[in-house]
Amino acid sequence: MDEDRVQVSWVPTLGRARGPLYLAIADEIAADIAAGRLNDGMRLPPQRALAATLGIDFTTVSRAYNEARRRGMVEGRVGQGTYVKARRRSAGRPTAGGLVDMSMNLPPLFDDPALTARMWMEVATLDQRDPELLMRYQPVGGTERDRAAGAAWLKPRLGDVPADRLVVCTGAQGALLASVGTLATRGDNICAEALAYPGLRSLAAFLGIGLVSVGIDRSGILPEAFEAACVRYRPRALYCNPTLHNPTTATLPPERREAIVAIARRHGVAIIEDDAYGALPANPAPPLAALAPDLVYHVAGLAKCLSPALRIAYLVAPDRSAAVRLEGAIRATAGMTSPLSAAIATRWLEDGTAQAVLAAIRAEAGARQQIAIERLAGADLLTDREGFHLWLKLPSGWNRGEFTAQLRTAGIGVVASDAFSISDPPEAVRLGLGAAPTRDQLRHSLDVIAGLLLQSPAAQNLVV
Repeated sequence: MDEDRVQVSWVPTLGRARGPLYLAIADEIAADIAAGRLNDGMRLPPQRALAATLGIDFTTVSRAYNEARRRGMVEGRVGQGTYVKARRRSAGRPTAGGLVDMSMNLPPLFDDPALTARMWMEVATLDQRDPELLMRYQPVGGTERDRAAGAAWLKPRLGDVPADRLVVCTGAQGALLASVGTLATRGDNICAEALAYPGLRSLAAFLGIGLVSVGIDRSGILPEAFEAACVRYRPRALYCNPTLHNPTTATLPPERREAIVAIARRHGVAIIEDDAYGALPANPAPPLAALAPDLVYHVAGLAKCLSPALRIAYLVAPDRSAAVRLEGAIRATAGMTSPLSAAIATRWLEDGTAQAVLAAIRAEAGARQQIAIERLAGADLLTDREGFHLWLKLPSGWNRGEFTAQLRTAGIGVVASDAFSISDPPEAVRLGLGAAPTRDQLRHSLDVIAGLLLQSPAAQNLVV
């Protein structure tokens, strides 16, 4: 049969195409891969057959296929044709026995090939005809477009944020370095929850800044403990993680948020609000920055709600003057935030990809929380169905060192409380539910943990 008359298996929709026709065809390949209409390994129509169907020149289709190949979307096989090369999710790297390392608190991998392809396609088509992005330094705190995209992303939680108060940083750690370095110097103190993000502890040690432990309970930081610390230590700032706290998963109730803000205002203490997980709850409590925008440095990273690979965080300063100082800190420590990462984040935020990814992460996190609750029934857990980590308090007889060592022998990594503790570490560990590549591997690992909790530590010792 004449190739020109073959009934083609795929036809792009070009009715609204703008610009060169070959680029429009390549864009349609990308769109249909993202939507799941073109799957990995599918053969595209022969070039002459597609040209005849569309009523266009063969060379136009040939250029389109070459463009798609250049973007990594298809591959040509000699004598066979052109095939879709959609990126497939890796199966991950389970450790011994098919178990997983749960020490990293990663967003869970969602099973949505079309959405994954959409994310990659947006990266592949990013401003390809704009040499400025690749060959010029960009503004230290982000371009106007990057700042505007960040402000729009934060609007549901913070309301209208002037873009000139928002600084684009190299991840949450970069935002913390800029904030802490701006507010405190060597020898100063800052307050933090008794269990706090390990990155803050490392940062404070590096800068020579003292950390003052503030007591917490199952609902989060205790206002009376913060007040006492303000009176005794005269801290320069309070660092806190009030929503889905790392590691305890606690979310600070609204009345405590108001109390913390009032105490900080009374004592002239700035607040650094690490809102790493703030995008995950469907109906979040108002951030501290919404209650006291003139007092709070709000850090909103994208690692937990969108992608750890981007290393992008939005830092909202109390005013423009503070934002300028933060830009100076970024210039001194990093030069600038990666323009490529910022541009990808902006693209995803503007076209709805970020919202779709967030919804997928929320759904997968909820499913994994349910698995954990079922598999660890009866254990002393602190957890939240909208997060993807949990805090496991160990039963009498176990200490965190023995427990983590036994799990390591079984090929499972967890984080003992020592990593988070500013004062006395409790007998507890944090489990990251997002690290397992699949739900089945998560179930397997949690079953091992549940079995170990039922045993006596003495039964695990074998010294010869």
